[in-house]
Amino acid sequence: MSVRLTIIGKPACHLCDVAKDVIQDVIGELATEPAAPEVTVEHKSILDDDALYEQYWEQIPVVLVNDTKHAQWRVKPEKLRAAILDA
Repeated sequence: MSVRLTIIGKPACHLCDVAKDVIQDVIGELATEPAAPEVTVEHKSILDDDALYEQYWEQIPVVLVNDTKHAQWRVKPEKLRAAILDA
């Protein structure tokens, strides 16, 4: 099983950097569990895509789990972990 996380943000965004750190921590913890899914992370910038800008400019960072919106502004580790395991 694999799970795709997409982080939508922009450069020089403090909350985006915090979200990335939380995501990396959760992925690192899950990597030690034998039944955990493989997780890939994709980064998208609202500055590179007009449609993403229009949709998310007030909400970044936005985290999608398998293309479904999971979080905006702040990522809670326990909720992200549950979403990855439930995906």
